[in-house]
Amino acid sequence: MTRLLARADAAAGGRALDAALYALSGAFALFTALASTLLPHRAWGSVAAWGYLAALLLVPFVNRLLLTWATFAAVSLLPLVVQAVQRAGGRLDRAQEEVVVVEEMGRHLASTGSPYLSRAGIAALPASEQLGGYHPYQPGMAVFGLPRAWLGDHWFTDSRVWFAVVMVAAVAWAASTVRAVQAATVFPVCALTLATGGDDLPVLALCLLALAFCARNRFGAAGLAVGAAAAMKPFAFPVVGVLLVLAVVNGQWRRYLPGAIGLPVITLLPALLVDADAYLENVIRFPTGHGLVTSPAQSPFPGYLIATSVPGGRYVALGLLVLAGLTIAALLLRRPPRTAAAAALFCGYGLLTAILLMPTTRFGYLLYPVALLVWAAELSRPTGTTAPRSDTALYRQ
Repeated sequence: MTRLLARADAAAGGRALDAALYALSGAFALFTALASTLLPHRAWGSVAAWGYLAALLLVPFVNRLLLTWATFAAVSLLPLVVQAVQRAGGRLDRAQEEVVVVEEMGRHLASTGSPYLSRAGIAALPASEQLGGYHPYQPGMAVFGLPRAWLGDHWFTDSRVWFAVVMVAAVAWAASTVRAVQAATVFPVCALTLATGGDDLPVLALCLLALAFCARNRFGAAGLAVGAAAAMKPFAFPVVGVLLVLAVVNGQWRRYLPGAIGLPVITLLPALLVDADAYLENVIRFPTGHGLVTSPAQSPFPGYLIATSVPGGRYVALGLLVLAGLTIAALLLRRPPRTAAAAALFCGYGLLTAILLMPTTRFGYLLYPVALLVWAAELSRPTGTTAPRSDTALYRQ
């Protein structure tokens, strides 16, 4: 993948690949606007298509990094703000369900000290509301719902706005190359996700920041970044494990561990003290298919198809997932990564395998392996984040 990306970047100084990216992304946005069955997605596509078209036309004339951030503003931040304003004005079809879930987590945290409802509390809800009663994220995600809990229903209290703030700060801090920034911002799977749902973007961005810190031998900061991500979503746990192996190999595990393990534990303890079973119900039982209702995450990947088409398929899919995890763990221990780029490859391919084999999954989760694998290629370059922050080569034209 590194060689392929290098060859593509050699064409017209990378601008040929930029043009292809914006053209294909614009086509995807236009198709989404015309054909998607999800109203927030259609609303995104109707705005983003114009942003990608403008970026395509400006490729020969504008600084590549500047154009990347401007395109991100046009295809992700602008649609996000438009939908947040419309939602605050009463449009109920301008956010995906995870936005509401995160804001409900914030309300529960502010009022009870825990972001979770117990199984009995969920069962007491009307049948049509029980799915929304589940909050299958780590406790740290509730922080993004606190602005709406404290200040009321305004566009700026929409949890997506705060997802974007953390995501932009983390990617900018990582100070990577143009292609790496594109992978985390303007790729349609990222732009669409942030504008309509967005809860995965701060998690992904913090994982990428942790890799950038590892490339600079700042393992203490890397532990804080990936620990913050793990305090929000379990998707960051594999990254925590891979970076721990990298830290051990480099003799930096004492600097890495306090943040990487400490932050998730600190955010988890209050929820466990208030109601440990509510945490288990929301974060363990529900995602594994043992809740009162079934998760709507049903993208037709192999794990889902096995779970729904084979007798006992859910257990078969979970068994394959565990087997794949053990295999990757064995490879990780046998040939441990010694660089941040190698660690990013482990993370990217490992998460891709998990997403494909999970019984309940979403197409949007692919943003994790896509961004991680592109960052692996970029981190392997001498002009990647291995250079000092003052090195202007980080912002290659």
